[in-house]
Amino acid sequence: MKLLVVADEESPYLWDYYQPGRLKGIDMIISCGDLDRHYLEFLVTMANVPLLYVPGNHDKSYLYRPPEGCECVDDRLVKCKGLRILGLGGCVRYNYGAYQYTDKEMARRINKLVPKIIMAGGVDIVIAHAPARGYGDQEDFAHHGFEAFLPLMDKYHPQFLFHGHVHPRYGFQIPRSVMYKNTVVYNSVGWHIVDIEPPANPGLRSRLMREIF
Repeated sequence: MKLLVVADEESPYLWDYYQPGRLKGIDMIISCGDLDRHYLEFLVTMANVPLLYVPGNHDKSYLYRPPEGCECVDDRLVKCKGLRILGLGGCVRYNYGAYQYTDKEMARRINKLVPKIIMAGGVDIVIAHAPARGYGDQEDFAHHGFEAFLPLMDKYHPQFLFHGHVHPRYGFQIPRSVMYKNTVVYNSVGWHIVDIEPPANPGLRSRLMREIF
């Protein structure tokens, strides 16, 4: 299965200078936040596949006009095309802007979702805006990752944690992806195509999950 993952920077290649066929073969689009809603609406229209998103810390406008045709998975666990997907948008609190959380607040958000994770038999993908602490983040406070993501990955071993927020152009030492045990922590800033396989046997309980598309 081919995923188009996007975050933070709208691509002229996929928007201003888009040509038919460039999204051919994409099975799902994942947005990790801080993107113009019109960009997401364009991508979901051209690709005609599910687009799942979480808000970034600059997406206050989503509160009033969310991207049409797209599915917000913030603070939710959904099943889409055989993948169990958990959404945890926002970044570490560094001022009083929208979609910012302390580490304790993020831990409480995750704890509220634990019953749904157990019922689904696990998680395949975490869609976040911020990275995990120590894995793809930076030392300036505005770009710290969440400590709370580490026990989440320890316990449920998702295949990927996709995030944005930390732009590789900020510095030459920022990797595109890093491994945390069994999870690939993937910086989605810009746009990237990622291959993923749905779990062979996600468990009988996953049948209770809502098939959103």
